[in-house]
Amino acid sequence: MADQRTRVLPSVDDTEALGRELAQTLRPGDLVVLDGPLGAGKTALTRGIAAGLGVQGRVSSPTFIIARAHRAGQRPDGSPGVPMVHVDAYRLAGDLDELDSLDLDTDLNHAVVVVEWGKGVVEHLADRHLRVQLVREPESDVRTAIWEWIG
Repeated sequence: MADQRTRVLPSVDDTEALGRELAQTLRPGDLVVLDGPLGAGKTALTRGIAAGLGVQGRVSSPTFIIARAHRAGQRPDGSPGVPMVHVDAYRLAGDLDELDSLDLDTDLNHAVVVVEWGKGVVEHLADRHLRVQLVREPESDVRTAIWEWIG
């Protein structure tokens, strides 16, 4: 089994901090697949990844537009940022034709692609991907993240 890691995230700030930490390891061409129920923190984690990558613009859920591209700015350490494409695959419902029309495989050549609700839908786009599962405690803001590189 791959090197699986787990972290309890007591707050949204902790979720975003984990995203910033994960971003330090991401490079153009990386695919990040986020899995978890509604309200588990997928968009908060993506905001943290975006901050760590140094992308420009506000990061919000792309639910109604499906994919949103963010240009590179500067990473917090002053190094050049990495562009990011943020995808919400929930509305795709496994529609591979619609997924193909997004040209995510092209984006993978120059950006980090983060896909919410991507489990079982986008893994074929890359030889390896970072899978992050988020679980939210019932009636609580406490989340648990479980992540590993697959492939």
